[in-house]
Amino acid sequence: MATIETEQDIAKAMKALLLTDPRLAPIAKIAGPLPLRRHAGGFEGLASIITSQQISTAAAASIWARFQAAVDPFTPEQYLLTSEEALRAAGLSGAKIRTLSGIAAAAADGFDLLAVHDLPANQALTTMTALKGIGPWTAEIYLLFCVGHPDIFPAGDLALQSAVQSGLKLRKRPDEKRLRKLAEKWTPWRGVAARLFWSYYRAERAVAKFAWETQGRGSSKTRSKSPIPRSG
Repeated sequence: MATIETEQDIAKAMKALLLTDPRLAPIAKIAGPLPLRRHAGGFEGLASIITSQQISTAAAASIWARFQAAVDPFTPEQYLLTSEEALRAAGLSGAKIRTLSGIAAAAADGFDLLAVHDLPANQALTTMTALKGIGPWTAEIYLLFCVGHPDIFPAGDLALQSAVQSGLKLRKRPDEKRLRKLAEKWTPWRGVAARLFWSYYRAERAVAKFAWETQGRGSSKTRSKSPIPRSG
């Protein structure tokens, strides 16, 4: 399996995607350059993904920096030696601490996350989700950005569902099952298609935010020019 390692790999995949599905051309134009977003694998890479779940990018970066400082060196063994108080002080929730504790214990007991990198996608997903606390989304994100797998599409991701609905002009947001079916057309580059739709989603949100702020400033100017009501 050829993994996504460079921006040139993404460019090659995008060219193939646009030939396969011309509907993606206007989406790519709005999305702009696609990020590589490759990260280290192993326990540290997976811990970073779990840390960032369901919180803002800024909050995730802050917590991750404190987390790395609390667990030094960042190994499963050192994690297991770190007190829950220190982990909570870094900003981790109880649920994330329990999930990471289970993964760290499995890794310390011989589970090799790096060996997952060499497995076919379906087998890798099955192996990872067998660990308590790792769901399909977490495993798919790991395979995408820590392994560089070219053909993973996290169809359960709400941002991807919304972006595909908007980009392909669908009447309603596709659920996970339907989106997996739609994404089959983008094989063997579904991992790059996912990057495309995430970038498109962010671009559309940025445009909507700018429009809202501009409209707000315009309304403020209009109000400021209105006659001041006179009291009786």
